[in-house]
Amino acid sequence: MSCDETFTEFLTRRGVSRRSFLAFCATTASALALPAEAARQLAANLATARRPSVIWLSFQECTGCTESLTRSGAPTVEALILDHLSLDYHHTLQAASGAAAEQARRNAMAANYGSYVLVVDGSIPTADGGVWSTIAGVTNLEMLRETMEGAALVIAVGTCAAYGGIPAAAAVTAPRLNQSGARSVGDLMDAGAIPSLPLVNVPGCPPVPDVISGTIAYFLANGSLPELDDQNRPRAYYGKTVHERCPRLSHYRNGEFAFAFDDEGAQKGYCLYLLGCKGPETHNACPKVRWNLNTSFPMHSGHGCLGCSEAAFWDRAMAVDGSGFTGSCFYPDIRP
Repeated sequence: MSCDETFTEFLTRRGVSRRSFLAFCATTASALALPAEAARQLAANLATARRPSVIWLSFQECTGCTESLTRSGAPTVEALILDHLSLDYHHTLQAASGAAAEQARRNAMAANYGSYVLVVDGSIPTADGGVWSTIAGVTNLEMLRETMEGAALVIAVGTCAAYGGIPAAAAVTAPRLNQSGARSVGDLMDAGAIPSLPLVNVPGCPPVPDVISGTIAYFLANGSLPELDDQNRPRAYYGKTVHERCPRLSHYRNGEFAFAFDDEGAQKGYCLYLLGCKGPETHNACPKVRWNLNTSFPMHSGHGCLGCSEAAFWDRAMAVDGSGFTGSCFYPDIRP
């Protein structure tokens, strides 16, 4: 595909109708809390957007964020937005390997200096000189620092990149906590360890695919970032708690709770707060956007929110004493 091909031309070639495209723009504008006229402007701007270069770096992670995107459902406009990007470097998806892969990254950086989008998933280890994770003999921190030099925007995808995530969690039996010195992209910017650039955090373990594609669509159409909260998250997606958007909210207000996952309350769809649900303290859009083509999310499936889009979510979900882990707050021992 030519880099000069517009998004409309690309969609037409892929058999997507104008109606489907406009429906996507309307849905995205609504999710971003934009006024009605903004949907039309989003469609106009996105239709003529040129193909941007994207470099995707994966560090201390489980590949779940990539899995989330590649399994978002097809054919959808959301998936095609990702296809429309010139994904010039991605450890999991690229065909090249070894020296050829690293040369592709450097070529993309040189050809698009100052304009490419850098996506990062996974935390960055800093302990012991960063040797806990290396790529082609280069530490994650060194590679991130080098690749950020010519980036226009950094998107930290997933809780590990946004907050440190599970790699930064307390170790179960270890001489010290967070042995690898795992840090988030934002932490490293604040510490002056890497350049300070426009940053968007899209936390979640993993994030909802539509949140990632919606954020990218906004940037493609407007050349700027959507409104962000104090943690650099798109406010439209992370401005409310899961609790506020939960379909079980009325049961919470009525004092109707499940006390076990298979009791009568659970079968009636009662609130899961007493079973460890972290919805009241978790900001995410999953009840609104939902997973698998807007099909479901944890509470629909009978399980409480894990709080995966918040900082230190794993440690906050565990009961810890001085000797290590003593139990999980996900499954407390509840009695009526």
